[in-house]
Order: sequence, then C-alpha cells, then structure tokens
Amino acid sequence: MLFLSPQESAVWSRLADGILNDGGTPGSVTESLADQIRPNLLPVFCYFIGTLLMAEGSEEAGFRWLLEAARLEGDEPFSATQLVGFLERHDRRLAMPYVVFFDPHAFLLFAKNPVMQAAREIHVTECAASLPHFPRPFSMMDLGCGDGALTVALLQKLRECGRIDEIEEIFLIDSSTAMVELAAKTVSEAFPDVRISKENCRIQDCTGRIHRHFDLATSSLAYHHMPYEEKRLHLSRLRHRIDHFILFEMDADNDRPEIYSPDLALAVYQSYGSIINSILSQDAPIELAITCVDQFLMTEVISFFTQPRGERTEYHMLQSQWLGLFAECLGGEFTLLCHSPCYMDRYTSLFCMHFGRDSER
Repeated sequence: MLFLSPQESAVWSRLADGILNDGGTPGSVTESLADQIRPNLLPVFCYFIGTLLMAEGSEEAGFRWLLEAARLEGDEPFSATQLVGFLERHDRRLAMPYVVFFDPHAFLLFAKNPVMQAAREIHVTECAASLPHFPRPFSMMDLGCGDGALTVALLQKLRECGRIDEIEEIFLIDSSTAMVELAAKTVSEAFPDVRISKENCRIQDCTGRIHRHFDLATSSLAYHHMPYEEKRLHLSRLRHRIDHFILFEMDADNDRPEIYSPDLALAVYQSYGSIINSILSQDAPIELAITCVDQFLMTEVISFFTQPRGERTEYHMLQSQWLGLFAECLGGEFTLLCHSPCYMDRYTSLFCMHFGRDSER
C-alpha cells in the first residue's frame, strides 16, 4: 500500500489549485510533473484531478483527466479505467445512481467472488481457532449480516470444531431490508430450531437499545459504514453486552482523509481497484458483473468524491487504526486473541481481528 508524505500531499493540493484556477489540460501539465510527483503515482494524480474537477461541476475537463489517468495506467489496479467505464455508462456524471444493496443480487455476486470466498474461508477458520468452547447455549449478533451466508458458515464451523453445542439466539442486523430478510431466511433454513431475531436498521441506530447479553458479536465489511467517532461511540456501548467481538474488514486509509484531499484519492484508487478487477474477471455473465460493480462498489467510490466526511457511506480504516479503536473502547477488559490476514495484494488486504474478555480465556 502506498502513502503520500505530508510534503507530497501539500504539493498535490497546490498543483490542483493551479489547475482548477488556470484550467490546465492533461497534455500541457503532466509532462512538467516528473520532478514533483513519483512516476508511478502520476496516474493517481490525474485520477485525483479528474474526480476533483467532475465533483466541482467541470465534467468535460474532469473526464479528460480521467482518460489521461487511464492512458498512463500500466499495471493494476486500473482504477481510472474502471471509473471511465462507469462514467461512460452513466452519461459522464460523477453521481451515485443507486442505493447500495437495494437489490441483493449485486452483493451476492460480490460474496461469491473467488477472492472473497477464499478470504471468508480463512476468516472462519481463524475464528474457530481463537474462540473458546461455550458450554452454555450460545448467542451471537451479526452487525451488518448481509445475506447471512457467512453467519451460517461460522456457526457450522464452530459446531464442527466443538466450540458450541446448543444455539440459543442469532440476532441479525442490516440496513438493507432485502438483505436482512434474505439473511433471516438463510439462517433459519440452516438452523430451523434456533430463535432468529432481526432488525432492519443501521448499526449506529440500534446499539443504544441492545440490553441483553451475547456471547459473540461479529461484523463483516459493515462496521466501516460510520466514521471513527461513531465507531468509538457504538463499540463502547456494545462492550457491556458482549464477551467477544470478531471483525472482518478491508485495510484502507479512507476514514480520516477529507473530501477533495490527495490522500483520499490515493486511498480510494488503491482499495477498490483490485476487487473490481476480480468481479469483472470472474466466471459470471458480464451484465451481472457490471451490475455488481455499478450498484455496489462504484457507488461507494462515487460517495467518497461527492459527499463530505460525515455524510458519505464508507470509512475503511488501516489495521493500526482498528487496533487503536478497540484498545480505546474495550480497554483492559478485552484481549486481542487473533489478528490474521485473509487476503493481501500490493494495494490492500482483508483481515480478521478477534477480541475476547480476559475472563473468557
């Protein structure tokens, strides 16, 4: 994963101000940047300028910069090429055309992607290895349950490894009506004799009214949907209601950087490109793959460039930031019992973390 130094970030911002004020074109500007921008980051700089111009209403000029970024891309993740393709399909407008997860088919293809499938298998294996045996009837909540398939896989693995016996309750929470209904169906079919509870809401809308105890809380690619300060508030509330928390997330630095910043553009460029490539190249009808990209991943990308922090939908964090958050919110009551990579490439990774109460060790 690449980062900008504070000096580099300041240079990018200064160059952007000049381009926005003077109307510089890609051809006239990029040739003069060799001594100011690392050569391998030149496509990212053009991507930054293109998204900045389009977000401010200069759509034609911004699109030309994105075309230049795509032309300069010589290696993955091809994020500029992907964004150009999206814009061509949507009237060259940098706008979110969809509400994420309004149709579960986009998520289902994402979840079935080979990269995600392999990462999920590692995640489930690591969870089973680090959790203790629960002699009492087991209860868990899934914060952002998606279609429920990962919940089922985890519980089946825990039973297989002898970590759990009787299951008392599975509590499913998701902001998408379609997803939480699908999850309830999926989980109830796998565990027909278990009490299934559900809430159709965001994580931050329900933590204050959870007053019963759960052995385990899990969150898979969902807890990042709120900024750091909200993560801290709601994790602090959950601390008193759980004995274990297991997190599965993407490693990316796009929580703290503000809209229109070079650091945010670089983080988004790196964190989404690889997974979009894997979606478009998997064995599925191309129309379905494009639907997945447009209705899910690219809609999130557009959110970063059009909505300020506090309004946008995504706030992925670096692993070090997650560790700091858990240390701050869970304090000395919980111990880090597992921290494992589940997928890794040059630009990002998927990882799991497990924190458990010391009394449960």
